[in-house]
Amino acid sequence: MRISHRFGLYLVFSLLSAGCAHFGYRHFSGPVEPASEDRQQKGVVVMDDGTVVHSLRRLEVGLKPMSDEELNRQFLDASKGGVTATNPYTYGDWHPSGEKWTPSRFTVFRLKVKNYEFPKMEVDPLKAEIVTSNGRRYQPFSILELQNYFYRYAIGYAGNKYQRFDARVDILRQSLYRKDMIFSGQEQVGFIVFPPLHPDVEDFSVRLKDIVLEFDYRNEPVKSTDLTFRFHRETYQARHPITLK
Repeated sequence: MRISHRFGLYLVFSLLSAGCAHFGYRHFSGPVEPASEDRQQKGVVVMDDGTVVHSLRRLEVGLKPMSDEELNRQFLDASKGGVTATNPYTYGDWHPSGEKWTPSRFTVFRLKVKNYEFPKMEVDPLKAEIVTSNGRRYQPFSILELQNYFYRYAIGYAGNKYQRFDARVDILRQSLYRKDMIFSGQEQVGFIVFPPLHPDVEDFSVRLKDIVLEFDYRNEPVKSTDLTFRFHRETYQARHPITLK
């Protein structure tokens, strides 16, 4: 099984960003944070934990940027062991040779939907998109693409390497946001995974497109909406990461 061309490009980008093989100044970024409420769409609320929430009466759709530290805490055991760590969203506690910092593997958001308004509704995570202020666009990865990405670590179908592959896939299956119908009174939460952002990206929006609010008797969508969530981060060049306030 081969890695897709898209994943190959992101792998090269990640390795270059890690700065393992060259000296001098490198590109770094601070954490992704929500834009202020006055820069969001009307009625959007920014919560204390960084979640950006759209409310359509009693339907709430919240999107939160997840830092590597938060993801490592959530999957604590899977984030230990250096190169053998099995957290699929981060590099765990691994560091590039000679460094004390760890690059980001992906750009991850937690999507939480609370439906107390519609008989049933649906959010397709693969219809999400990142659109940046300088014109870049990023599409989310499907679970199949993520499985193909980690397959390169599983040489053969036996031994420790395949067990680590299986452990990563198991976490993905349990924690990625699923395209399920959410009936009245139900909630659903999970992660959406994008490629790492390029060094020139500071201001961007995440768009959730074609959120289905109503279905006909054949379960075909008859009413849908798009929601936009705005975020930003600081970028800089340095020899080592610094703490941005």
